[in-house]
Amino acid sequence: MTNHQTPAPTLLADMQRPTAEALYAEELARLAATDRSAPRPEGWQLTPRAVLAFVLGDKAHGISPKFVGSRPLLERCVVALATNRGLMLIGQPGTAKSYLSELLAAAISGDSTLIIQGSAGTTEDAIKYSWNYALLLAEGPTEQALVPAPLYRGMRDGKIVRFEEITRCPLEMQDTLLSILSDRVMAIPEREDAGRVLFARVGFNIIATANTRDRGVNEMSAALKRRFNFETIPPIANIHQEMDLVQRETTRLLNRAGVPVTLPPDLTEVLVTTFHELRSGKTADGKALEPLSSAMSTAEAVSVGYAAGIHAYYYDNGKLAPSHVLQSLLGSALKDAPDDRDKLRHYFNHVVKDRTSAAWRGFYAARDEISG
Repeated sequence: MTNHQTPAPTLLADMQRPTAEALYAEELARLAATDRSAPRPEGWQLTPRAVLAFVLGDKAHGISPKFVGSRPLLERCVVALATNRGLMLIGQPGTAKSYLSELLAAAISGDSTLIIQGSAGTTEDAIKYSWNYALLLAEGPTEQALVPAPLYRGMRDGKIVRFEEITRCPLEMQDTLLSILSDRVMAIPEREDAGRVLFARVGFNIIATANTRDRGVNEMSAALKRRFNFETIPPIANIHQEMDLVQRETTRLLNRAGVPVTLPPDLTEVLVTTFHELRSGKTADGKALEPLSSAMSTAEAVSVGYAAGIHAYYYDNGKLAPSHVLQSLLGSALKDAPDDRDKLRHYFNHVVKDRTSAAWRGFYAARDEISG
């Protein structure tokens, strides 16, 4: 019997979710070639100006916008990473904190894959290093026996390390960063040779993210907070910017999936307006609403638009209708909060009902889906 093994993905088209440095390799190369004269921190692939252009976009050089945020906030983020302090991105779920950290790491280090995923089960081995126990028994604590984790690799290679959802980790795991951020040194007590201490190369720093809904679960120590610059990433306030982003990202995801469906602009307006109003607790004309308990984020809106396109393609010959948007929204918005179904029904009966465009009328006509 032949054992068929699937080869590892090597082409961009084979990857479900390419890294930013792979997806935007041409843009990064173009920026590296066009900004040679500007000052650049040691160990950085791009200058701070080029990093900002990569994130926010630059029409003059054909660089696409990738993140919606204020320029001063992003300048502070970039400046923090050029110092000896880490960068802490905090905000509500779905405000693209992780995506921003990925873009910054890709632009600065050319590598966004040095990721520590915070959770209640995160151990020091997953943060710093572990050992290949067969080699450890045979050779002792040598360099060959050491298995580097993301923090070790980032210090050794002079790259940005991303620590996702740091406040989900126990306090003792968070505090493994204290000496690293203070002295830029990692002690490896098992080794007795020159490798017993790892000094960080220039270019190394840490971007951590924290969800405001996790606040109080594992509150960071005051000592660790002092070693980070904190920046709050807000939801997108401008509804037109949010529509542009959802339209662009939904189209990109559907194209990558090989689905020849596009979310029509009028349905994009319905989708984003619904998310925007249910998130803010206020309609466009100022009426008060009770917001849903779920995070009605821009990232969720993109997922809903993407799922609606997939639904229409596979089940309705690619004819995307308001009902597809509503069905996809239900899985995103309601989750496990029973009260949210009543709030959504109230929104339809008191807000959606009075809107007269064809897309809004179709959206209202599909309201029976809310009852399951």
